Amino acid sequence: METILTSTTCQLTAFHSPSSSSSSSSSSLPLKFSSSIAPTLRDTRKKAVAASPVRRRPANPAVPLRVRANSQAAPASAEAAKAAGVPGEMKAWVYGEYGGVDVLKFDPKVSVPEVKEDQVLIKVAAAALNPVDAKRRQGKFKATDSPLPTVPGYDVAGVVVKVGSQVKELKEGDEVYGDINEKALEGPKQFGSLAEYTAVEEKLLALKPKNINFVQAAGLPLAISTAYEGLERTGFSAGKSILVLGGSGGVGSLVIQLAKHVFGASRVAATSSTGKLEFLKSLGADLAIDYTKENFEDLPEKFDVVYDAVGNVHDPIPF
Repeated sequence: METILTSTTCQLTAFHSPSSSSSSSSSSLPLKFSSSIAPTLRDTRKKAVAASPVRRRPANPAVPLRVRANSQAAPASAEAAKAAGVPGEMKAWVYGEYGGVDVLKFDPKVSVPEVKEDQVLIKVAAAALNPVDAKRRQGKFKATDSPLPTVPGYDVAGVVVKVGSQVKELKEGDEVYGDINEKALEGPKQFGSLAEYTAVEEKLLALKPKNINFVQAAGLPLAISTAYEGLERTGFSAGKSILVLGGSGGVGSLVIQLAKHVFGASRVAATSSTGKLEFLKSLGADLAIDYTKENFEDLPEKFDVVYDAVGNVHDPIPF
């Protein structure tokens, strides 16, 4: 059985390093991809030893992946990364105070982060932005944030160029991806992924599957782990029904697919704006609801689980 696992760019924005390569273009192409990706990323966030989705053999057959990105990936090859060495300074996006988008500045001379014993240094090929990045910049959780100035960014994909003394699995030249922060709101790293280099604990990374490019890999970690963990917490299982609010967003689109194609949902309904109803159906939604014309609370149909990927149903984000 083949299905389409699709990630949208509604909440995810690609960032690329200055280097270029033609090996990882970012077109919307169907690619073979293991359906075990969600549990793999979930496990890395539970302090498990980093494991590759390639090495783990899924119980379910491989499924195609179609990820949409708005620009081209630019990964450095493993050989080039190893040969180039690691400079003392790097280019990065930085903010030194909390506020709006205007506090974010491009700095060509940021110190490359030090690598701790359990960390690897990644040469960033692509990164993704999530709503938490904006909330962090606005100071929504500054009481538990790392000290300013901050290089933002949680999701990353790139090449390992240096390893700490206690790193056991990863090595220089490995192509990896993941969410660099184990806890999103409690002490996220001062040096995030919107830079040429970032340092990450080995346990938070997985080897990038060879059949997806760096942009596609960077767009997955936080969104798909959120989607999977939410379904897991509800005890969702085969034969159950689910209503997804905000179904065309980054998390919502993955919830639909995981529920339908991995968990075996009996029925999937989802909400979106008018122009994205067909997109919901293409993901596997049995019922696509236009929230601009219908109130989901008035539906006669009942569901085993309601997954709110919006956060405020009375002021919906236009996904």
